[in-house]
Amino acid sequence: MRNTTRHLLVSSNLAGNLDALNQLITVARESNVDAILLTGNLTAKQDGVKGYRELFKMLAHANLPSFYIPGPNDFPVQPYLFETASIEVVFPYLHGVHGTFAFAPGHILVCGMGGEIIDAAETEREEKQALRYPGWEAVYRLKFLQEMRDYPKIFLFTTPPAHKGFRQAGSESIAELIGTYKPRLAVAEGKEFRKEWIGHSLIVIPGHLSEGNYALVNWEEQQAESRKL
Repeated sequence: MRNTTRHLLVSSNLAGNLDALNQLITVARESNVDAILLTGNLTAKQDGVKGYRELFKMLAHANLPSFYIPGPNDFPVQPYLFETASIEVVFPYLHGVHGTFAFAPGHILVCGMGGEIIDAAETEREEKQALRYPGWEAVYRLKFLQEMRDYPKIFLFTTPPAHKGFRQAGSESIAELIGTYKPRLAVAEGKEFRKEWIGHSLIVIPGHLSEGNYALVNWEEQQAESRKL
């Protein structure tokens, strides 16, 4: 395993396209990247345990630190959590960071919140017929960051932060998290490649992996380039 992080391979919305994932893993090996970051949706709708099992086994063969969160279509959440917990016992360099955290090489803290994040306080959380959380819950579940301010950070979300440059709806709660904890990099889901800044945080929307899109991120220089499989 690597002991530093210089280059990251980043993508979103695999949607169960294992051929695309296999190609991405090949690119990761050829590009000599240090870690892979994936934001949901991870499987095709309701593929269940089998879909996650196949995905995680394939990702394990990359033999790289990998970090991922589920998307709005990864419901119910229980199969995702069960397969994540199972695979990480065998392959400890795989890390589901939905509502929690893990460390990338070089003591870089990676954390995230999957599903759809909706700012309205009255939003009902849902984990069976959809994957959806109110913004306040995302803020609360990541409050452990208050104790970890000294670590460089990467955030993973499926809902992008509110930002006029993204040309799509975003969450003020996520923008608040980024503004408060100042990650060096934040990744969100979106069909087309975008990169913007919130303060000193680089925000990257890498595009959909199901359509062959990904991004290569230079961690040290805070640069991101759109790529195609």
